Amino acid sequence: MREHRLKIGVSGIRGVVGEFLTPSLACSFAQAFGTFVGKGRVVLGRDTRMSGEMLQHAVACGLLATGCEVVDVGVQPTPTLQVYVNVTRARGGISLTASHNPPEYNALKLFNHEGLFFNHYERRELLDIFYESEFRTATNEQIRTIGHDYETPMKMHIDRVLRHVDAARLRSRHFRVALDGVNGAGSVLSCRFLEQSLGCRLHAISVDPTKPFPREAEPRPDTLGELQALVRRERADIGFGQDPDGDRLAVCDENGNVLDNDDVLALVVDAVLTAMPGDVVVNLTTSSSVDDIAARHGRKCYRTPVGEANVVEMMQAVNAVIGGEGSNGGIIFPAVQYCRDSYTGMAFLLDLMDRTGLTVSELAARLPKYYRRMGKVTFEHGRLGPIIQELEDAFPRATLDRTDGLKLSLDGAWIHVRASNTEPILRMAVEAKSEETADTLAQLVTKALA
Repeated sequence: MREHRLKIGVSGIRGVVGEFLTPSLACSFAQAFGTFVGKGRVVLGRDTRMSGEMLQHAVACGLLATGCEVVDVGVQPTPTLQVYVNVTRARGGISLTASHNPPEYNALKLFNHEGLFFNHYERRELLDIFYESEFRTATNEQIRTIGHDYETPMKMHIDRVLRHVDAARLRSRHFRVALDGVNGAGSVLSCRFLEQSLGCRLHAISVDPTKPFPREAEPRPDTLGELQALVRRERADIGFGQDPDGDRLAVCDENGNVLDNDDVLALVVDAVLTAMPGDVVVNLTTSSSVDDIAARHGRKCYRTPVGEANVVEMMQAVNAVIGGEGSNGGIIFPAVQYCRDSYTGMAFLLDLMDRTGLTVSELAARLPKYYRRMGKVTFEHGRLGPIIQELEDAFPRATLDRTDGLKLSLDGAWIHVRASNTEPILRMAVEAKSEETADTLAQLVTKALA
C-alpha cells in the first residue's frame, strides 16, 4: 500500500518533496495564499533544506501572480520571520521549512499579518480558495517585485528577546555554552546571539547553513550525542540543540545529560511566573509539572490540542504570559512573539542560571518529579477509532478528553494517544508519578497500538 506523505494541517502544507510536494503544488498554494491575504507585502523565508531554494522560486512565482510584493528574507529561523511579519505589518508570511521532519520533507508554514498561524476560520477560507483554484490574477501592470532584507529580521528578533533579560549582566558572566545548530536556519543567528548579544564563550558544531543536516532533524537525547560530548569536553555550563528552523530547543546540563523537553519548558514557565503575573497554556501532552508550577504561583494552567496554533489561540483568549509544548521543546513567550522560539528559551535559561547561581542540573532537580514514556507507530487509516475504544474500555474510571485523539486522566497518571499533525504516525505519551506505573501503562498502550 502506498504511504501518503502529504498533510494539510494547522500550520500549512507539508510532505515529501518531489513525489507529493511539488513545485507546481507549492505555486498553487502560494496563489491561494496571495489571493487570501490580498495585494501587499508577503514575507518569504526558508530553512537550509536542499529543496528550499527550488520551492522558494515556485512560491515567489505564485505570490507575484496574484499581485503580491515579495520580501525575500533568505535563510531565517521561523520565529525570526514571524517577528518580522508582525513588526513590519506585512500582509502575511511563508516559511519554507519542515521543522523537525527528515530532510526529504519540506513545508509551507503560513502566517497571517500578525505573524501567527492561521486560525480555524482563516484556514478554512484559504483551503476553499485552494481547492476551488479561484486565484486572483494580476495584470501586467499589477505584477510587483521581489525585494530582499536579510539582516533586519535577525536584529528585530534579538532586540525583542533582549528586552526581557539583563543582557549586560549576562555578558559579564561569560557562560560557557555548547551549541548544535544542525546546520539549520539558526546557524548564523544562534552564534551571533550567544556570542555577541549574551557574551557567551561559545563552542559550536553544525553551524554551516550550506551543509546537510549531520543528524536527525529533531533534537532528542538519542540524536544529540555530539552535543553531549562537546559539553563534557569543553566543560560547558549548558548545551543547546536546535531543529532546522530554530523554533524547538533541547538542553544539556553541565554534565552532558539531555533534559526532558517538558523540564525545559517547566523551568522557563517558573522563571516567567516569578517575574510577572499571568496564566499558562500548554498542550495535552505536556507534563503535569507545569500545572504544579502554575499552582505554586497561584495561576491557572490551560490545556489545548497539540499544535502551536492551538496553544497560541488559547493563550490569546486567556491572556496567558507564557505557554508552549513541552513534548517538542516549544517555548511561547508572547511578549516577544506568539510563536515557539528557541532564542527566548536560551535567554531565559541563562538568566535563570545567573539569578539563582544554580547549575542546570540543580535547577532541574527542583522541578516536580514525573516519569514520562513516549512512542509512535506508523499510522493506518481506520485504526485510531478501535484503539481509542480499547483504551476507554481498559480504564472505565478514567476522565476522558477527546479534543485531540484520546487523553485518559488517572490518579497521578495520564495516557494520551493521537494522530500526528505532521507525519503519518500515531503518537503515544504516558506520564505517572512512579516509574513502575509509567512503564506498566506504556506497555499496555504499546500493546494496543501493535
